[in-house]
Order: sequence, then structure tokens, then C-alpha cells
Amino acid sequence: MEERKEKKQNIIVRVKDTKTNDIVDMDLEEYLIGVVAAEMPALFHEEALKAQAVAARSYALYKINNSNKNYDLVTDVTNQSYITVDEMKSKWNSDFDKYYQKISDCVNDTTNEVIYYNNEIIEAFYFSMSNGYTEESSLVFKESEPYLISVKSSWDNENVNGFFKEVIMKKNEFCEKLNLSCDNLIINDVERSYSNRVNKIIINNMEFIGTDIRQKLGLRSTDFNITISNDNVVISTYGYGHGVGMSQYGAKLLAEEGHDYTAILAHYYPGTSLVS
Repeated sequence: MEERKEKKQNIIVRVKDTKTNDIVDMDLEEYLIGVVAAEMPALFHEEALKAQAVAARSYALYKINNSNKNYDLVTDVTNQSYITVDEMKSKWNSDFDKYYQKISDCVNDTTNEVIYYNNEIIEAFYFSMSNGYTEESSLVFKESEPYLISVKSSWDNENVNGFFKEVIMKKNEFCEKLNLSCDNLIINDVERSYSNRVNKIIINNMEFIGTDIRQKLGLRSTDFNITISNDNVVISTYGYGHGVGMSQYGAKLLAEEGHDYTAILAHYYPGTSLVS
């Protein structure tokens, strides 16, 4: 470990601040502290935070290797979120020193570690919470990768806060967002994936892709049920996020069961290996 830290490379990542549009050059490892602080609650188990650090490092390096712009990543959820030290202080208040040290240690303890598949750094997608399974990448991002297949994540269940959410909206709001006629609202057919997320749904004889419905209605996930009740539309969702790659809450619960970050990453990115 000490030898590896001595050989640490100062890789520079070009980050575009989506609030100011400024492009800033950052040391990759310093950038990762801001990503982990933004992407995962600091009170999560250290092994989950280490898994997050490695996934974020791999994702960043994948973007660096495939960038065709004058920047590599942006600071919001378009890529992976990032917050500054000042924003961490505002977020954590009196717990800043404790949480900053905890996250820094988790990043440093995984220095240089990235996830590989077939001798290439992977595009390590991750998200908040599954519906019990992760999702096949081709159904969300229109690209298939052997390490981004659907795997069981039974740790994500109704015992996790926020797993189930219900949204109630007026019919006319629902129809307006989907550009539908509201005269006679009928759901004809729902096609679901292996993970029970909605692939396609037909409403008033119009076909919608599940990911489009999620985006247009601002839903937490694509595992949803729609019920029409008088003048209201009731939408129930399970899980939170696009569903591809590592579940952050799944990682937390795996860590609490005694699994280390290497086992967590191996579960959510099957067939991959950790490389320094």
C-alpha cells in the first residue's frame, strides 16, 4: 500500500462548473473527495465510501480517456456531482472535520485503484437505490456492456427509507406533461424488463419509453405503477435512480453485513477486476 501511494500519479481532470461554466483543472484525487462528498452520505460505512471512490475514479478516467471536448466532466448529475470544500462546510457544519477526514481516508486508501474489464477502464455507472435489481445498461443508455447487466440487489427493499414513494398529480397536469388528450385516459399495455422496470407503456394508444416517462414526470425510478382515480393520477415508484451499475444503498447495506469494497464492486460490476 505504501509503495503504491509513493507511485501515485498526479492526473489532472478538466471539470466544467455547471453553475459558472468555468473550466477548472483539478488533481484527480482531490476531485474525487468532492465527488464522494456530493454523491454518497458521509455517514455511510467506510467500505461503501471506498467502493464509491473507486467507481467515481473509474468513471472519471473513462471520461478523460474518451473526452472530445475542452473539458472531461461537469459538476452535476449529467456526469457525477461534485462539491467544493466550502460547500462541504455548509453541508456538514460542525461535522466538517470528521466527515472530510473520513472521505479523504477512503479516497486515499484506494489510491490509483480502478475497475477494468478486458484491459480497459469501465464506464462505472452508479445510482442511489434499486428496486431489488439493477438494470441492463442497454435499456437506459442504449449501449450494452457485459459488466452492466441486471444483478440482484435484495438489500434495497421496503426497509430502506425512500424505497417506496407515491406521487399524486392532477389529470390535466399529467396529460400536459405527456402531451396527451385527457378526454378518456386509458393505459392499454405495460412492458417490463427482467428487473420489473417499465420498458414501454401505451397510454391513449401512444407508446412511451419508460425512461422518457420518468424524465417527463420527474419520477424517482422507472419501476412505477400508474393508477387513475377520479381527477387524480397516482404514481407509485420503487427505488431511486436510473438503476445501472452500483446501488449506493446496496453498497451501504453490503458493507454493514461485513463485505469489503472489493466484494461490493465485484457484485455490481460482474466480470471486472480491480487494477492499480
